[in-house]
Amino acid sequence: MKVTVDEDKCCGAGNCVLLAPEVFDQREDDGIVLLLNAEPAGTEHARVREAAAVCPAGAIRIGEGA
Repeated sequence: MKVTVDEDKCCGAGNCVLLAPEVFDQREDDGIVLLLNAEPAGTEHARVREAAAVCPAGAIRIGEGA
């Protein structure tokens, strides 16, 4: 799994951080997503997929490579 985020699309809702805190965080100043791990372990895949699905801005993309 390869995760990317579009910071320009992010609205700072924080759902991704709640669902997958090992993969996502938020900037202190404006709440925009920070990608902590672009290639998360298999144990994180379901949570990352859920985070992408519930992201209100559609800022999280998941590729199945790497």
